[in-house]
Amino acid sequence: MKIKIYSTPACPHCISVKEYLKQHNIDFEEINIATDRKAAEEMIQKTNQMGVPVILVEQGGKEEIILGFDKEKIDKIVLNKP
Repeated sequence: MKIKIYSTPACPHCISVKEYLKQHNIDFEEINIATDRKAAEEMIQKTNQMGVPVILVEQGGKEEIILGFDKEKIDKIVLNKP
C-alpha cells in the first residue's frame, strides 16, 4: 500500500490526518501543494476540487481517493477496520 497526502502547511485538517496516520504507524508521502504546482494540478485533475487534505491510496493496482479528514473512510481503506 502506498499513501500520498496532498496538503498545505497551514491546513489544520491536514495536520490532523497526518498525526492520525502517524499514531497508527502508517507510512505516507506528504506532498505540499503550496510549493509544488505540478502536484497541485495533478490533485485537481484527480478530484475536480482544490480542498486539502486529499489522501491517495494505491493498492493492488487500484487508486482510492479520500477527501478531507474522513476518519471512517481512513479506518476502512487504510487500517482495514470494518
